Amino acid sequence: EVQLVESGGGSVQPGGSLRLSCAASEFNLSTYTMSWVRQPPRKEDEWVSTLSWDGRTTAYADFAQGRFTISRDNGKNTLFLQMNNLKTEDTAVYYCTPGDRSSARSNAFRGQGTQVTVSS
Repeated sequence: EVQLVESGGGSVQPGGSLRLSCAASEFNLSTYTMSWVRQPPRKEDEWVSTLSWDGRTTAYADFAQGRFTISRDNGKNTLFLQMNNLKTEDTAVYYCTPGDRSSARSNAFRGQGTQVTVSS
């Protein structure tokens, strides 16, 4: 079955860090441009970051720049999002999905998401 499974979320205090993972099955991540998107409470999806299919290019939303890092382990067929210096406004469900900043938010192919809660 083709699927994406996100994990690594949790509850942290402001300033904390989390590393999200997106494991793919029957789907070769290294041949797709992949993105992380998030859905904050009671808001629409937001694009977070993109990694090009060849792994050479990354892009970040303004709120993620300098704090988040997207990466991929081809051997494990897993996409990552390292999130540092987390803020309360980063609270959201995070999803990985194929596509870039213009297409990822509308892509219905994604996992169940992983909840990130940042609060003091």
